[in-house]
Amino acid sequence: MNKPLITIAIDGFSSSGKSTMAKVLARNIGYAYIDSGAMYRTVTLFALENNLIVDGKIDEAKLQKFLPSIEIKFHVNSLTCASEAMLNGRNVEREIREMRVSNNVSAIAALPFVRHELVAQQQAMGKEKGIVMDGRDIGTTVFPDAEMKVYVNASPETRAQRRFDELQAKGQQVSYDDVYKNVCERDYIDQNRAESPLRQATDAHLLDNSQMTVEEQDKWLLNLYDKIIAQQK
Repeated sequence: MNKPLITIAIDGFSSSGKSTMAKVLARNIGYAYIDSGAMYRTVTLFALENNLIVDGKIDEAKLQKFLPSIEIKFHVNSLTCASEAMLNGRNVEREIREMRVSNNVSAIAALPFVRHELVAQQQAMGKEKGIVMDGRDIGTTVFPDAEMKVYVNASPETRAQRRFDELQAKGQQVSYDDVYKNVCERDYIDQNRAESPLRQATDAHLLDNSQMTVEEQDKWLLNLYDKIIAQQK
């Protein structure tokens, strides 16, 4: 008998590994994966490339005017099978992971008009269920009725080291101190913004993966999925 389709929402702090685990879970259970954070990063990249962010100050009026012309789609890389962000037809997956984007994305994501637009797009993507989406407000704002909600956390030091190692592996020259500062600043903005702040949904399952291996967290998620699916029948 076919398993029922559900919506899976994975929220958590930056560099907590939620995107990686969401991708693996989606692949293991045959679901579509959407990286909501990549959508905010893509808008941030657009703003940077069009001089809408100068010395950390966002030209909100111009960004709001340009927002309807920002087309965000996801392309599956035929070689890696990874989902990659596209900005107006251009693959920007590498650019949106750079530190200049990381340093500005939380401020962009805090803008109500940006969140309203992207939340609407995300909800449209998931209306048929059978989707795994990760971000900051997926279980609280985007899909409050999701059957499976996970809230991921790890210490700032652990998350900064993961992010530092990732950037180094990509050949980007950054310092651990700068990455750690960025992680802490993003935590503060994400938790204290007025629009859809990062918080654990009351019915979300907490996953602290500070001391877990990748294999352990993937098994934890799959076990949770199997348990929830069994309850749906």
